[in-house]
Amino acid sequence: MPSPLPSILNFRDAGQTVNDFTGREYVISKRLYRSASPDECTIRDRQRLLVDFGIQTIVDLRTKTEHIEQAQKRNAKIQSSELALQTNDDVASPLKIPAVTYHEINFNGWAFSKSLMSKLSWWNFGKLIAFMAMGYRKDAISIIATNVMQERGIEGLAIDSIDACGLEVKQVFSVLAEPANYPIVLHCTQGKDRTGLTIMLCLLLLGVPVDAINYDYMLTDGELVSGREERLKEIRSIGLGDDFGRCAPGMVSKVDKHIQDRYGGIQSYLTSVGVTDDMQKAVIHNLRPDNTT
Repeated sequence: MPSPLPSILNFRDAGQTVNDFTGREYVISKRLYRSASPDECTIRDRQRLLVDFGIQTIVDLRTKTEHIEQAQKRNAKIQSSELALQTNDDVASPLKIPAVTYHEINFNGWAFSKSLMSKLSWWNFGKLIAFMAMGYRKDAISIIATNVMQERGIEGLAIDSIDACGLEVKQVFSVLAEPANYPIVLHCTQGKDRTGLTIMLCLLLLGVPVDAINYDYMLTDGELVSGREERLKEIRSIGLGDDFGRCAPGMVSKVDKHIQDRYGGIQSYLTSVGVTDDMQKAVIHNLRPDNTT
């Protein structure tokens, strides 16, 4: 199923995708979209985002490092000495689409990084701190990647995100709870892991079956074929295996089981991270058809 926007990989209507799979309208279509980064989209596709899809809000789940690297690829004149004083929003601003409201949510932020760093040996932890102090962010990430992330795998990291990224989950759901924000696009770099996880949480709240959520998640493998080799080079450069360039078939079911076993279900999990009952009801009202119970 090729993207309707050729210059934006992995772009699709998540609601319509699961509706088509189940033959039932679980989600209002044309409200919740997912994609890879739209930074490089053409003028034509930018216009289509605004006119054809009516996009009001883009939720960007990437890290500051990813924003810096993307800006550098676009030959943005950003000096490293200035970046330390800038926010995620400041670094991303040269690549934004006018007339769209952006929310910069570093989904794998400090809490997630701290949980991974806690698994490092003292020796590797010291090396990481040294790299960070010298401004070698990618080298620091490589320490975590080779010593923790590779062992945890995509499924393990998704579960780690569920447990560590409560603040970021709350921030995402705060955006989803506001009706004026729709239609919304959620994205990270590939639109695969962080995007897949946040879309999954939303769809679980809406009562979408796990097999339909998994179907939507696994579509990403086909959507990212054209950019896979370039992405694999980046993945290998920080010491991760090629499996990190693909979707993990068991991710959705394992994360759902973890949420059920540890938290007692999606609603209890969301409550535990600060997504109030009123916020949950607002998201459901914004995205679920009236005839769905």
